[in-house]
Amino acid sequence: MKIEKIKDYNQKILAILGTSAIVLVIVSIIGIGGIVLSEFLRYYSDDIETGILSDEKIEELQKENKREQIISYQNPKLIDTLNSIYIIPVSHKNLNEAENINGLLNARKRNYEPEDNRYSRRLYGSYNNLIIYNQKSESAKKLFDKRVNFNNIKAEYFNDDILLLFKASEKDTHKDGVINLLDFKSLFIYSIREKKLKKIENEKMDIFSYTFLNDSKNLIISFGIDKNKDGKYEAFNEPTIIKKYNYQTEELTNIIGEEINSELQKTLEGTEK
Repeated sequence: MKIEKIKDYNQKILAILGTSAIVLVIVSIIGIGGIVLSEFLRYYSDDIETGILSDEKIEELQKENKREQIISYQNPKLIDTLNSIYIIPVSHKNLNEAENINGLLNARKRNYEPEDNRYSRRLYGSYNNLIIYNQKSESAKKLFDKRVNFNNIKAEYFNDDILLLFKASEKDTHKDGVINLLDFKSLFIYSIREKKLKKIENEKMDIFSYTFLNDSKNLIISFGIDKNKDGKYEAFNEPTIIKKYNYQTEELTNIIGEEINSELQKTLEGTEK
């Protein structure tokens, strides 16, 4: 009898210890998962959170001769090997507190490694300008004379040219105090050969995505429609339209005609059977 009681007691102890171990493992996994998820969300939200201040906020600071952000240069990236042309993304850092405009620029840089392949490459970060640096002539040119915010620079290689593409916000359309990627964006294209910057926009719409047509510099561009008119495009519940962009003429044209568009909508609604 004694032996059976001891066995029963031991089994209960083992069961309790086993259950405790399982609970501990589950709690640890949840804790680690929470940390990883938090870091993941923080990393991918950084570029939106660190947008440049809105014009209204800048005006307030300038009245006190103050600033809250300072420029920070990223490492040069060789874009055109043959002609020794580099691009230098201009980033920005948020100060812990507003400082006098005449203060020293002192910021720690954070580098972003590009995703490379043979015909294109991307650079990710939080940028407010772009400098084109020619090693041979030792000349540097900035692309913008105005305030913009963008986070993704794509270089597309063609037989006769290299195009730099990026979607940038210029106004605080969302009215949250910063110009960032929640605001409406335009698509900018810079030709290394022509040294020309082109801008593609559609009034009161956001450029959501773009892709090159086969064997062409022409683009298919997806525009996000701000249905609720809150100054930002929400991809999960607001629609998009697509247009073709002619690189030479710089014209935007519809791909899908109004007749087909109407038929598709009526089919969806069930009003046309």
